[in-house]
Amino acid sequence: MNVAATKPAKTNRRSKSSPPPVRIFSLGGIGEIGKNMYGIEYRDEIILIDAGLKFPDSRLTGIDCIIPDIRYLIENKHKMKGLFLTHGHEDHIGAIPYVLRQLQLPIYGGPLTIGLVKAKLEEHRLLGQAELHVFHENDRYAFKHLAVHFFRTTHSIPDAFGIVVDTPYGSIVHTGDFKFDFTPEDRPADLFKMASVGGDGVLALLADSTNSEKEGFTPSERRVGDAILDSFRGCHGRILFATFASNVHRLQQVVEAATLVNRKIAVIGRSMEKVFAIGQDLGYIRVPEGMLIDVKHIDRYPEEQVLIVCTGSQGEPNAALSRIASGAHRNVQVYPGDTVIYSSSPIPGNAQNINRSIDLLLRAGANVIYGSIFDIHTSGHGCREDLKLMLSFIRPKYFIPIHGEYRMLLSHRNLALQTGIPEDHVFVMNIGDTLSVYRNRAKRGRTIPSGQVLISNGEMRPTYEDTLLVERMELAQEGIVIVVMTVDRKTRQILAGPDIVSRGFVYMQDARPLLRRAEAMLKRSLNRLGEKESYDQNVWLRATQQQLRRYFSKEVGRTPHIMPSILEV
Repeated sequence: MNVAATKPAKTNRRSKSSPPPVRIFSLGGIGEIGKNMYGIEYRDEIILIDAGLKFPDSRLTGIDCIIPDIRYLIENKHKMKGLFLTHGHEDHIGAIPYVLRQLQLPIYGGPLTIGLVKAKLEEHRLLGQAELHVFHENDRYAFKHLAVHFFRTTHSIPDAFGIVVDTPYGSIVHTGDFKFDFTPEDRPADLFKMASVGGDGVLALLADSTNSEKEGFTPSERRVGDAILDSFRGCHGRILFATFASNVHRLQQVVEAATLVNRKIAVIGRSMEKVFAIGQDLGYIRVPEGMLIDVKHIDRYPEEQVLIVCTGSQGEPNAALSRIASGAHRNVQVYPGDTVIYSSSPIPGNAQNINRSIDLLLRAGANVIYGSIFDIHTSGHGCREDLKLMLSFIRPKYFIPIHGEYRMLLSHRNLALQTGIPEDHVFVMNIGDTLSVYRNRAKRGRTIPSGQVLISNGEMRPTYEDTLLVERMELAQEGIVIVVMTVDRKTRQILAGPDIVSRGFVYMQDARPLLRRAEAMLKRSLNRLGEKESYDQNVWLRATQQQLRRYFSKEVGRTPHIMPSILEV
């Protein structure tokens, strides 16, 4: 008897789901200089690295600074394990007060970094809300799926670290800002640990791209210290030395040079005074007793014995050196014979402000040293050979260039290809992009909410609410017209006004006939509106803006910002 073959019965059991990827993303710092913020996510855990700000360019009138948009982190706040800081520069810690207003999470950093964060949170009255932890290079923090440990790097500020995040698929390394300096002012980078991390196998590397277009190695800080001493020895009057307040190594070099040329030091600028105090407390700035003097007492000393250390190396309008240059500082004026030394490189977008300050100082008779005249500045970021050395130490399977404008990211990408990383293993990303990484493959994932938030007078304004920018651009370029009137709600009649006042649009004395005609035109238009329909203040406000914009555009070819005010009775 033949037995018919039967097919095995289908089961309703689902195949085992594939494991989730490790997701890498950036909310800032890619395609730009500043506001660094990066995330490593796996299942229900997110490790956040850095929370920085960047400063606005001249197009963002009235904006104090710019920070990342953290909507995605707020939506996933239950996953946040901690914020780990690579070092204490503003483009890596400056957004922390604004992040803590929206999201509570523990913060981890090196000793100096946490000292600077504490001072920043005290200023914002948020220190009591923060959970701060100081880590050291051999510490390790383990969570359910992820673990974090560190290796020491060299940068222009002490306590700079690379961060390693161990995941189920391998380690992800974030270099932080770094260069290789074999004669550093502070403790050397831990090359052995970098090589050890690389030897254990690295799944992905995120590396600083700032100087990826510059050939060679970045010069040593030791050479800068010698140049500072040489420049001091050539000065016979007072010296004003401007640098980044957070460049602690440079500040110690200034102290050492001042000691050798027998000068007293006066520190001015709130951020500079803060860093000097924190640096002294932690032993990074060592000032001989009696060397620091109050800026109010500098006239008690001979000019050849005075050194003023100040902020303002980037031409910031409210910084100490900018106020000194413009004659607005209450304690310090510039005299012929003074020497002003700029020890910094211009941040993109700041050159115009720096040049303006230099011109003012030269007009006052000062001798100004800036740029590379005496090698009085070197970058804290690695050049092309530094970057290739880091790639050789870490030897990642996948590579993501970060911390740089787009051309810098592309240049770093090309360096990675030269060191042997396959082209399809290098990912140049944008803010909000995600990279899904598995043990043996990586692919671009979904885009997450991202963007930038503008800080104005301490208030946060997302850029998708762009009314503020539009209004301020109008004010800066076209001026403002203020319209005031009193309206009877019941009769829909104008009882007083409209009265027009102009600021920055036309000169009031010469334009009175123009403004009077505008008032008469507007009154006729609004009275006709009142005859046709019931009174609605919003309708009248919009009508006022539309009528005056059309009128001024026709009469003078300009459209100022119209600010109407209606008093109802």
